[in-house]
Amino acid sequence: MLPATLLFALSYRDLPSINAALNALAAVLLVVGVQLIRRRRETAHKRTMLAAFGVSVVFLGCYLAYHQLLYMNEGSHGKAFAGPSTLRPAYLALLISHVLLAMAVPVLALITIYHGYRDNRAKHRRIARWTYPIWLYVSITGVVIYALLYHVYPG
Repeated sequence: MLPATLLFALSYRDLPSINAALNALAAVLLVVGVQLIRRRRETAHKRTMLAAFGVSVVFLGCYLAYHQLLYMNEGSHGKAFAGPSTLRPAYLALLISHVLLAMAVPVLALITIYHGYRDNRAKHRRIARWTYPIWLYVSITGVVIYALLYHVYPG
């Protein structure tokens, strides 16, 4: 839990940084989780992957809250890309792929978790082969998009 003084010092404008940190943490947990199962450490794998899912759920809540608060306070839907126009098509391709795949992650993750808990190992592995790279891509590209919008080309 955050100390009360820090909690009151935060504003909705801090949420993009928090979201990027949550995405980065989810990516690390995903990689660690896969390494754990490769070492046959099933319990640690389960806990780590559930932690990745929990972090992603917190991210989704913060993401939705940020955009709602941004719209309520500024009438805006988000930050525009301020980089060179020559990079805009590449940025948009990255953003579109990120958004489309991000919509699939909760469903894929829940199906993967369900089969893991039901001990349907064949189904769990089969869906996890799709879930893992998509979820990892979404987590990493989320951090990249944040870096581009807020640090590389802040406008």
